[in-house]
Amino acid sequence: MAVRIVTDSTSDLPAAMASEYGIEVVPLNVHFGDSVFKDGVDITTDQFFDRLINGDEFPSTSQPSMGEFVEAYERISEEGDEVVSVHLSSKLSGTYNSAEQASKHLEDKIKIHLVDTEQVTITVGFAAIAAAKVASNGGSAEDAVEAARSISARSSFYALFDTLEFLAKGGRIGRAQSMLGSLLKIRPLLMLDNGVVEPYSKARSRSAGMAELEKAVRSLGKAEEIAIMYSTESDEAHGIADTLGDMLPEGKHPLVSRVGPVIGTHAGPRLIAVGHVSNVPEES
Repeated sequence: MAVRIVTDSTSDLPAAMASEYGIEVVPLNVHFGDSVFKDGVDITTDQFFDRLINGDEFPSTSQPSMGEFVEAYERISEEGDEVVSVHLSSKLSGTYNSAEQASKHLEDKIKIHLVDTEQVTITVGFAAIAAAKVASNGGSAEDAVEAARSISARSSFYALFDTLEFLAKGGRIGRAQSMLGSLLKIRPLLMLDNGVVEPYSKARSRSAGMAELEKAVRSLGKAEEIAIMYSTESDEAHGIADTLGDMLPEGKHPLVSRVGPVIGTHAGPRLIAVGHVSNVPEES
């Protein structure tokens, strides 16, 4: 009997990390016209952004089907195993719903525990890693769920966009829609709040936006984990990682990683985002 961990590709876990922690990643889909690509499987991130920037078709995305989750759960499970399935905010995607349908379909065969992180990209990944660490140490599925939920509850995510054009086309913009009218000279900084994309602030220049991003993250205090996510500007990502490194325990450095095609569809080029996991409060 074992506890198996599943997440979806919007977690943006680097493949090496997913493999290291034994996490099964179910891909979402990217559509260019009539062509459908599995996120991170059928199209690389470089290929995707080249097509996004230079192509003449705007992509769309869709969640995995119930059947794809059923296949994944059955493939990784042996008799007596339990599955902890950790996913992006159900308010942003139907992915959680597909996983839920699959778990009901398999309820007489596999015990599946679902976690709606109310997060997106790497903060979903951090929750999945926390669950995987518990499972690898012999913890129960319930313990793994609690670990994932603890990370989710302590996670914050801020993203500096070069434009809201892509987020608006994808329909994921929420109340940040109000910022669209002044996009030409604005660099919008958005945050995730209760699983929904919300406006945080806006800046007149890229450098001012980066300063606002750093200020927002520093307001959260010391961190257990920090990740810098980017779409096309790796130098900027590594630069802010160096700047924010002092927020982590000594000897630890922020993870720098690239968002995948699904997140890239909604974020567009020049995204810089920071996922921050606060320390566990000390008991008094």
